[in-house]
Amino acid sequence: MLKVCLVFLSVLIAPVAAQALDLRAIVDQHILSGYQQLADRSAELAKASESSCEAGHDALTPAFHVAFDAWVAVSHLRFGPSEQQDRAFALAFWPDSRGVTPKTLSGLLRSQDPAIDDLALYQHVSIAARGFYALEFLLFDAAFVDKPSSKSCALIKVIAEDISANANAILEGWNQGYASLLAEANNDTYRSRDEAVKQLYTSLTTGLQFTAMTRLGRPLGTFSKPRPKRAEARRSGRSLRHVILSLKANQRLAALLSDNDKAIDARFQHVIQQAEDLNDPVLQGVNDPMSRIRIEALQGAINTINDSLALDLAPKLGITAGFNSMDGD
Repeated sequence: MLKVCLVFLSVLIAPVAAQALDLRAIVDQHILSGYQQLADRSAELAKASESSCEAGHDALTPAFHVAFDAWVAVSHLRFGPSEQQDRAFALAFWPDSRGVTPKTLSGLLRSQDPAIDDLALYQHVSIAARGFYALEFLLFDAAFVDKPSSKSCALIKVIAEDISANANAILEGWNQGYASLLAEANNDTYRSRDEAVKQLYTSLTTGLQFTAMTRLGRPLGTFSKPRPKRAEARRSGRSLRHVILSLKANQRLAALLSDNDKAIDARFQHVIQQAEDLNDPVLQGVNDPMSRIRIEALQGAINTINDSLALDLAPKLGITAGFNSMDGD
């Protein structure tokens, strides 16, 4: 009888917990604030590119890193305005498994394409030549830094301007309607609060999956064939930094979704510390058996958090066990 009562009580608790979520607070504190940071930092990057490129790339480096940090902090929010007109891909075309980005950049410079001098035209070039990863090549890759073209500075400037324009467009999309669609639900986009909650939970879990399987999985490769050159943003020394930043962003979203559940927060804090302790900026340790074990352990710990969220958080949000965050069903 007690077991039946407990099951019945858990069924009652789940929808109540989901209904108690303050969706407006999540939108304001996590989404809008994150995209505002991205827009502000990207504007600073564009301004720095205007005044500093000819003086040397070192002057641009701080603005690049700060703006890139802001993108990683919202990179798990792949829905709504960031997905319209492929804006997220235009900001972050990675992984680039075929090496299209450097080839496209080289082609633009070699041909001195007029789009290099015109933002409106540049917004129609291949996505592979746009965004943070394209800019990283121009600022940090020896092939571009050691042998600059006469158009290198112009290309850096237009990419930075494009990043800023895209960041502003995403923020504008949220401020001019999409924020209300998610926060208030019961509309054509989110037919119920449950759908809005599921969207946020999907962002959390797919963000964790991307970090484990792509940010760590790609350089890990296999034991017999590690792939350190596949690490994200390795040219600028940001590979581990992206893992840590994304975990911290996911931690903040998990706290908002779980009403600051201390157990969930402790799991995140433990895995963040695990990542920080690696002290391996470009994940070069995948080549060394002992260091590789620690990177694999970090990957496993991130997957374990995702598993625990499915057991502990999802039911409280009214999300069924059969829900697959990868397909949104």
